[in-house]
Amino acid sequence: MSAEQFAEVGRGIRLCFEEIGDRDGVPLLLIAGLGQQLISWPTEFCESFAAQGMRVIRFDNRDVGRSTHACAAPPNLLATVRGRVPSDGYHLADLARDTVGLLDALGIEHAHLVGASMGGMIAQVVASRRPDRVRSLTSMMSTTGAPGIGRPRWSTWLKMAARPPRTVEEAVRSEVKIFQHIGSHGFVFDAPAIAAQARLAWERDRDGASEGVARQLAAIFAAGDRTAELAAITAPTLVIHGDRDRMVAPTGGLATTRAIRGARLLVVPGLGHDYPRAAWPRLTEAILGHIRAATEKPLRSPIDDVAPVPSIVSSKPTRRIREKSQA
Repeated sequence: MSAEQFAEVGRGIRLCFEEIGDRDGVPLLLIAGLGQQLISWPTEFCESFAAQGMRVIRFDNRDVGRSTHACAAPPNLLATVRGRVPSDGYHLADLARDTVGLLDALGIEHAHLVGASMGGMIAQVVASRRPDRVRSLTSMMSTTGAPGIGRPRWSTWLKMAARPPRTVEEAVRSEVKIFQHIGSHGFVFDAPAIAAQARLAWERDRDGASEGVARQLAAIFAAGDRTAELAAITAPTLVIHGDRDRMVAPTGGLATTRAIRGARLLVVPGLGHDYPRAAWPRLTEAILGHIRAATEKPLRSPIDDVAPVPSIVSSKPTRRIREKSQA
């Protein structure tokens, strides 16, 4: 595994990233979710892909971890949920351009994309707008932005609205508490692992992390309903969702699968909004199978045990900049 590195990706944005595996391997880009740093992709999980000959790249999106943080005032959560998005914020399309900029900086022509939660949304936008850069798409625990689809439970919103932690101890307690809520209730909860990750995340970004989360959330709401855009995706697509997800309701995975022509859906029983160790074999097997099929054939191939789509039921920062969305 390489040490943390930095790449200028354009428009004054600098992203922190790590590479795991052979630099001559097939590129696999892992895109993290809302407020999550590159360390949210467990190292051993990444190494399981590297062991199969892949060049795994994980990175901090802007506004979290050691990547560039914006200087715009953080928006109010309630206002964001009600649709009042600040004019000086950015958009999912900006995060997608950051992602393509990282590929450019690394000299990667095209890659397999795996995005989780907000990272899935970013990967979807890259796939729809820059199909030439995407060999396959795996959208995990994500959604389309359609109203009433894939939304958090109200109990989840309340936890997200809690006062930001002011010390590392508070950060650890907060992270354990939220993942006890949104995590995989069908698997053993590993509190020590969550606590260790929270401590490392605090050390990597103790200055303005909560403000970055607010701005990222506003970017999601600013993008609105992306269902029509998803119809333009041509990359072979696998959608993975847990049936116990309290952050992004399972309807989000169903809607994503329906929106992308030829997409296949894998519903993992007991999975919530995290990556419990016991689920790693199932997840890596499905993703690797999808990547192999996409690499071997120009068209989408069926994935073993992937369900047909049912009907939808509605239900250290490097610099700080101010940027207005160009989306």
